[in-house]
Amino acid sequence: MENLHIDQHISRKYNEELESLRNKVMTMGGLVEKQSKNALEALIKGDSSLAETVATSDYLVNSMEVEIDAECTDILARRQPAASDLRMIITVIKTITDLERIGDEAEKIGRFALKLANNQEPQSYYSELHHLGEHVIEMLHGALDAFARMDVEAAVRVAGRDPEIDQEFEALTRMLITHMMEDPREVKNVLRLNWCARSLERIGDHSANICEYVIYLVKGHDVRHVSLEQIQETYIQKK
Repeated sequence: MENLHIDQHISRKYNEELESLRNKVMTMGGLVEKQSKNALEALIKGDSSLAETVATSDYLVNSMEVEIDAECTDILARRQPAASDLRMIITVIKTITDLERIGDEAEKIGRFALKLANNQEPQSYYSELHHLGEHVIEMLHGALDAFARMDVEAAVRVAGRDPEIDQEFEALTRMLITHMMEDPREVKNVLRLNWCARSLERIGDHSANICEYVIYLVKGHDVRHVSLEQIQETYIQKK
């Protein structure tokens, strides 16, 4: 927090606009997190009703993205923000893009969950899928929390979980491929499960992106193409 100074402006209205913007991002984040949780629950429990709700509710996330983006454009035009204010606007624009894409992935999982609702095979892989999903949703929640608190160290720690998510996804993919080879009758449904796992992995990637934006917001450094090891060494304080 020590490198970020959100100015208190002469115009109280300007302060309110910036705070409203942050609050709307958090509201959108909460909606996306709920969609992701519901998508995972629908998939694991075979809940066709919940799956349909998730698959048909993405318009809510899309409309929030459009609304927040328009508000950012308006502030840029009227206020001509500089320094930390400008970084805030840029961060919001980037963050809502990733949140919208997370919403898209949740919608995909909902649609596949709808097709898999009456399928009972291969049940042995649902626990691994659930495990992956829980880790991904924890990562998303952590990224949103880091954004809310503008906490760089928390953002770095959350981003550091992405390789673990990737490894879980790769291990699950290998198991599903083996199952398809052993039972070709299940190829279609196993592919659907793998696409769901891929969507979960992508949610993890977008969550890591949000963490990078938090670092940019607070520190003013673009770390998108910096290795995770370098980021951790730079921004995690040694105890």
